[in-house]
Amino acid sequence: MNTFEFDGKKYKMASIHQKEWGNTLISELKLRGNEKILDLGCGDGVLTEQLSLAVPNGKVLGIDASTGMIKTAKSIIKDNIEFQQMDINEIDYKNVFDIIFSNAALHWIKDHKRLLENAYQALKFQGIILWDFGGAGNCANFIDVIQEKITDNKSAEYFKTFEWPWFMPSKSQYEELISLIGFSDFTITEVNRDRHFSNAEEMIRWIDQPCIVPFLRCIPDKAKTSFRDEVISEMMKKTRQPNGTYFETFRRLKIYAKK
Repeated sequence: MNTFEFDGKKYKMASIHQKEWGNTLISELKLRGNEKILDLGCGDGVLTEQLSLAVPNGKVLGIDASTGMIKTAKSIIKDNIEFQQMDINEIDYKNVFDIIFSNAALHWIKDHKRLLENAYQALKFQGIILWDFGGAGNCANFIDVIQEKITDNKSAEYFKTFEWPWFMPSKSQYEELISLIGFSDFTITEVNRDRHFSNAEEMIRWIDQPCIVPFLRCIPDKAKTSFRDEVISEMMKKTRQPNGTYFETFRRLKIYAKK
């Protein structure tokens, strides 16, 4: 399984919109305050901390495969939070959690049948999952630019064995997947969160952390800077709006399911 290394501090600066979405998602949880929660792909830990504040008599475990993310997250110290470096693909719990939460992370997981099976096993009876991740149509501009770039004459040789890093399914695809698992109830909602970045710097931060990371890994050191600069230049041209903002599509799937 591919996992990617991110800069947690840079991500914290670049992920304002992810945090907005995550706080909205947290607000949908009906909490007693003593739940045990697993946060999949906790990143820099900011949302994990918000979850911990909502369950003062509970526990929250945040996991992420990235050393840089977990290092940043561990600067948050609270009695009811734990952070562990762990690949989401490898979770192996049985009847432990009341809630499995995830925001803006699970499009990085390719095998969602396995993910759903592992999540179902990890939940207590009547436990729930509440996830938000990229679905069909997400980041259409970046995907157009990067696909053209990795297949052009200059870069194609570096990507001969490249595995596409994301799974962004349609609602119907995901309904088909989740219906195989055994949840007593589930709801899948398509959410449009298209965004105008206020300026070029904001969009460039988002491209650098996390979007371009899997692609730079394939590029020799001597060519990384020029590859990045060319992607950014194309993105600026493609997404700039007349009012000086920069537009990208953010199409999400919100998954609720109950064991």
